[in-house]
Amino acid sequence: MPSKVSCLYVLTVVCWASALWYLSISRPTSSYVGQISVPIRKSVKPKNSTFSNIRTRPLNPHAFDFVINEPKKCESVSPFLVILISTTHKEFDARQAIRETWGDESTFGDISILTLFLLGRNTDPVLNQMVEQESQIFHDIVVEDFIDSYHNLTLKTLMGMRWVATFCSKAKYVMKTDSDIFVNMDNLVYKLLKPTTKPRRRYFTGYVINGGPIRDVRSKWYMPRDLYPESKYPPFCSGTGYVFSADVAELIYKTSLHTRLLHLEDVYVGLCLRKLGIHPFQNSGFNHWKMAYSLCRYRRVVTVHQISPEEMHRVWNDMSSKKHLRC
Repeated sequence: MPSKVSCLYVLTVVCWASALWYLSISRPTSSYVGQISVPIRKSVKPKNSTFSNIRTRPLNPHAFDFVINEPKKCESVSPFLVILISTTHKEFDARQAIRETWGDESTFGDISILTLFLLGRNTDPVLNQMVEQESQIFHDIVVEDFIDSYHNLTLKTLMGMRWVATFCSKAKYVMKTDSDIFVNMDNLVYKLLKPTTKPRRRYFTGYVINGGPIRDVRSKWYMPRDLYPESKYPPFCSGTGYVFSADVAELIYKTSLHTRLLHLEDVYVGLCLRKLGIHPFQNSGFNHWKMAYSLCRYRRVVTVHQISPEEMHRVWNDMSSKKHLRC
C-alpha cells in the first residue's frame, strides 16, 4: 500500500500540473512581465501623534505577517546550517529537485541541516492555494504577506533573516541562495564551515562584487540617483549564494529597519553590512554564472548558477555515484 505522504505528493504534483495548465491557457503571460509590485502593508493606527519617538521609529518597518510559517522547526534541534532558498510559486519542480538532491536534510546524518523555501504572496489565489497544499506535505515553506515579485526580493531575504533571528537563533550558520543554484554540500559543510571547529561570529562570505550603480533605465539592475546617489556600492556578495554566521541574521534584520529599502537585494545586504562594520570575505568557490558540467570542475566549487531541475538530478546523481573516483 502506498504511504499517505506518497499519495499526497502525487496529488500535489497532479494539482500543480493542472493549475499551471489552466494558467497558461486562461491568463496572458504578459501580465507577469515587468510588474512592479507594491508590498501589502497592514494599516496600523498611530498610538501617539507626538514627535517624542521620531528618532527611534523604523525607517523601513518590516510590517508583514507570516501567512505560512514553520515556527517549531528548531525547537528540538540547533541546526549547524540553515539554508534559505528564494523561490517563486510556479517553481515546484525546482523545489522538489532541491529536496531530493543537495537540499535533502538527511544527507549528513550527524550534522543537522535545515532547508526552507522563501516566498511572498502571489496575485493569483490558485497559486497561493497550491503552495499552501505543498507546505502541508513538506513543512519547509515560509511566506509573508508582501507581493512576490522581482522588486521585492529584498523583502524576501529580510523575511529569512527575521525567521532565523526569531525562530532559529541557536543555529550556527545560514546560507541564502536561489532555486536555480546547485550547491556542492560537501565543500560547503566540510571544507568551508568545518563542523569540528569553533563557530565563527560576524562572518560573511560569498562571491564579493565591487561595483557601482547602473544608471541605464533599460537595465535589470537600474538604480536611480534619487534612491542611491553614491557612485559606488559597498562590497557585497552576489545574491545567487552567500553564507554567514547565524548571529549576522539578527544584526542585518535590525539594521534594515533603519536603512532605506533598495530593490537590489544583494546590494542592500551589502549596505547593511557596511553599517555593521562587517566586511564580506571573497570565496572563489561561489560561482554566480553557469558552468558546463564536469565531475572534477564541480568538485572544486560551492555553487553553480542557472541549473534546471533536470540538471540538478543529473549532476547530483553523477557526483554521488563517483565519490570514489579521483580527479
